[in-house]
Amino acid sequence: MMSDNPAMLRVRNLHKHYGAHPVLRGIDLDVAHGEAVVVIGPSGSGKSTLLSCINFLEPFDTGEVRVNGEPIGWSAGAEGTRVRQSERELDRLRAGIGIVFQQFNLFPHMTVLANLMEAPMQVLRQSESAARKHALALLEKVGLLGKAGAYPGELSGGQQQRVAIARCLAMRPALMLFDEVTSALDPELVGEVLAVMRQLRQDGLTMLIVTHEMGFARDVADRVVFMDGGLIVEQGPPALLFSQPSAARTREFLGLSTPSTH
Repeated sequence: MMSDNPAMLRVRNLHKHYGAHPVLRGIDLDVAHGEAVVVIGPSGSGKSTLLSCINFLEPFDTGEVRVNGEPIGWSAGAEGTRVRQSERELDRLRAGIGIVFQQFNLFPHMTVLANLMEAPMQVLRQSESAARKHALALLEKVGLLGKAGAYPGELSGGQQQRVAIARCLAMRPALMLFDEVTSALDPELVGEVLAVMRQLRQDGLTMLIVTHEMGFARDVADRVVFMDGGLIVEQGPPALLFSQPSAARTREFLGLSTPSTH
C-alpha cells in the first residue's frame, strides 16, 4: 500500500528530550494519503509527544517531520545548519494539520456555530457566508446541527468533543491528529465520538490516532503502531498485530502473554 500511495506524513529519526529524559528516541513513521494509523502503547511511551512534535507544538531536538513534502519546524540553513521556521510559516503549515486533544478547548463565550466559523474566517479569510455554510454542513456530519446556537457549556462532553472535531475539519486539513480524544469522556459518551471518527475514516481522511480503545483501533486502523519507551516496537495490520504480535513487549501489553501480566 505504501509504495503506491506516497506519504502524506513522513517522520525520520525523531528525537525529543525533556531535560535529560529522552521521550522520543529515533522515531521513523510514514502515513500515506488516505491512511488511518492508530498508535497504541502504555502511558509515558511518547505517543502524545509524537503528535505534538508533528505540528511543532513541541519543538523536537533532532530529526525531520514532513507533511505533504514540506518540512515542519526546522528548515535547512547554511552549511548543514537548521533554522527554526518563523511563527508565520508555522501557522501556515499548521493550518493544514488538525489536532484534537483530550480537552475540548472550545471558546466558551462563542456559540457552537461561531466556534466553527472563527478560524476559517480569520486564518483562511473565508467570507462569513462561506464559513457558515461549511460549518453547518460539518455540524450535520457530526450529528449536532440542532446545537448550532448552543454554547459549549450547554453540551455534554461527547457533544463538545464532536464540536471540537468539526472545528478542526472546518480548516479543511490534509492531516488529522487525534490525541486520546475519548479518554476524558464518560463511557456512555465514547461511542458517539468514535462513530464520527469511523465516518471520517470511510471518507478517506488521513488520520494519525492515539487511543486506548483497542476495539476501535482494530476496527478503524489500516495499520497499528505499538510504542513503548519512546520507540516504535512494532507495527502492522490490526488483525495481525492484535492476534500475533512478534515482540514480547507487545504481547505483554495486549495481555497475550502469561496470566500473570493481567
